[in-house]
Amino acid sequence: MKGIVLAGGLGSRLSPLTRITNKHLLPVFDQPMIYYPIQTLVEAGIKDILIVTGGNSAGDFLKLLRNGAEFGLSRIHYAYQEGEGGIAAALGLAEDFAEKSPICVVLGDNILEKSIASFAKKFRHQGSGAKILLSEVSDPERFGVPVIEAGHITRIEEKPSDPKSQYAVIGVYMYDNRVFDIIKTLKPSGRGELEITDVNNAYIEAGDLSWDVIEGWWTDAGTFDSLLKASNLVAEMRAGDGSRPNRA
Repeated sequence: MKGIVLAGGLGSRLSPLTRITNKHLLPVFDQPMIYYPIQTLVEAGIKDILIVTGGNSAGDFLKLLRNGAEFGLSRIHYAYQEGEGGIAAALGLAEDFAEKSPICVVLGDNILEKSIASFAKKFRHQGSGAKILLSEVSDPERFGVPVIEAGHITRIEEKPSDPKSQYAVIGVYMYDNRVFDIIKTLKPSGRGELEITDVNNAYIEAGDLSWDVIEGWWTDAGTFDSLLKASNLVAEMRAGDGSRPNRA
C-alpha cells in the first residue's frame, strides 16, 4: 500500500496566518502540521509516501521534510497541484505514483490520537474497493456525514443542515486503483471543486465500500478553533503517557 498526503489549498479560513505560508506548515503544538499525517502513514507500515501540495510555499515542504529521514523514510515523493481543484482533483495527481497499488490517503490537516494500522491491515485483506473511517463528533454538520441503515452506509451527505448521524467521515481514505477512473468521471460541485464525497458515494453505489469507527480522538486543524484544539489535544497527550510520538 502506498500513502498520499494531500496538503494543498489556500487555507483561507486561517488567514492571515496563511498569507505567507501553506496551512500545513503551521505549528500544531511542538511540530509542523504536516508531520502528523506522515507519521499516521508510517505507523501503519506505509513507507512509500507522496505529498501533494501547491501554491507559493510548495518548495518549503522540501526544505522542511527533505527525504523523510526524520520519519525513517529513504525518500518522499512530491507532486504540485495547479490552482484550487478540490481534494479529489489533488488525489488524481497521484495516479502515476500509485502504479495500480492500493492507496491510503490522509488529508494534511487531520490529526489522530491512535494508529490506523489495524484498519490498513483490514483493507489489505479486503482486496478491493474502498474503506472510510468515522469518528463521533458534536458538530457533524461541518463534515461529510454517513447515512447508516442496517449497518450499511447508504450514502454520504456533505455538510448537511440536518445530519442523519453523529458521525463524521474523517480525512483518511483507502482505495483500490479504480479511484482514478472514478475521479475522471466527476463533475465540479457548486463550489467548483471535485469532491471526495462524490468518490466515496461512487464506491457505495458499487457496493464496494467498508467502514470502521476509530478509537481515541480525531480533529482537523483547518480553522482557528480546530487548530487550537489540535494543539491542546497533542499537548495533553504528550503530558500523559507519551503514546504515539510523532517522529520515528
